[in-house]
Amino acid sequence: MAAAAAAALRAWFWNERFWLPHNVTWADLAGEPGPGLQYPRAGHVLSAFPLALGIFAVRLLFERFIAKPCAINLGIQDSGPHRAQPNAILEKVFTSITKSPDGRRLEGLSKQLDWDVRKIQRWFRHRRNQDKPTTLTKFCESMWRFTFYLCIFFYGIRFLWTAPWFWDTRQCWYNYPFQDFLIMFVHHLATIGLITFSYMNNMVRVGTLVLCLHDASDFLLEAAKLANYAKYQRLCDAFFMLFGVVFIVTRLGIYPFWILNTTLFESWELIGPYPSWWLFNGLLVTLQILHVIWSYLIIRTAYKALVRGKVSKDDRSDVESSSEEEEVTSNSTKGVFSTSSNGSNCINGHVAGGQWTEDE
Repeated sequence: MAAAAAAALRAWFWNERFWLPHNVTWADLAGEPGPGLQYPRAGHVLSAFPLALGIFAVRLLFERFIAKPCAINLGIQDSGPHRAQPNAILEKVFTSITKSPDGRRLEGLSKQLDWDVRKIQRWFRHRRNQDKPTTLTKFCESMWRFTFYLCIFFYGIRFLWTAPWFWDTRQCWYNYPFQDFLIMFVHHLATIGLITFSYMNNMVRVGTLVLCLHDASDFLLEAAKLANYAKYQRLCDAFFMLFGVVFIVTRLGIYPFWILNTTLFESWELIGPYPSWWLFNGLLVTLQILHVIWSYLIIRTAYKALVRGKVSKDDRSDVESSSEEEEVTSNSTKGVFSTSSNGSNCINGHVAGGQWTEDE
């Protein structure tokens, strides 16, 4: 009974009339287009897991033996923030109730411990700082992402430069879905989260265009963060402004007029719509809406940075100052972007990792 139910579910999920154009079946894609060649298959996606482990191992080696020495040569130290003195009562409040107690709770703790309120505020500030990564750690993370994004982007450009669909997007749909995929296989696996749908549905040509376009600005953001951690503020500002320009041009200009034009209109003309075509384009249009939101936030950040004279620091590991702590319980100054509980930003990583606040 269970096997029959599983088979029925599998047949429903992989319904050919949803995933493939009319008059095309999965059996058509089971053959080989040529000697040593084959079409994409769902099982190939499992190759992403060992590849991810391999990339993770390379990252660990890169951060330890390349990024860390570079950071040290730039004068970035691995010293962590001042640690809070052990206190069981405050530790319990910090881990179980709140990391930023309000005035009423501070007064209660002050009476319970016979401590001054400012001393308790200072303890919580030091305790919060203990959980934040050091500037050295963040520098190593950003240097890895910068290197990875840069290599992936130029790899994509190097491959796509000779691909006919890079210059004529109508080529994405000629003879679809009977296209070879082996040359794109590694590039697809490297960014499997973005292109799983295009891979499973053999939309590998248009998938490579989407990937390359989205890689164009990421390494510039990481370059800005590296300059920020190394305290090269002018270089940081320049990279961030360049990132903003490239992001807006690629996401609000090239993406809708090049990518969406071919997926919505050229594909309709050449192969016609089918159920998964609507899903695919719905996801791409949703992505365009996110591009508009992210672009607005980046423009707002750039404007405030110009008004203030600089882009400020990454909130994830900046230690809090005592003057900042004494005001935080009532009116702390908010950054341009709010951050999540783990300190990461709320716009898909497209502003350098945290709040952009005024200098103190």
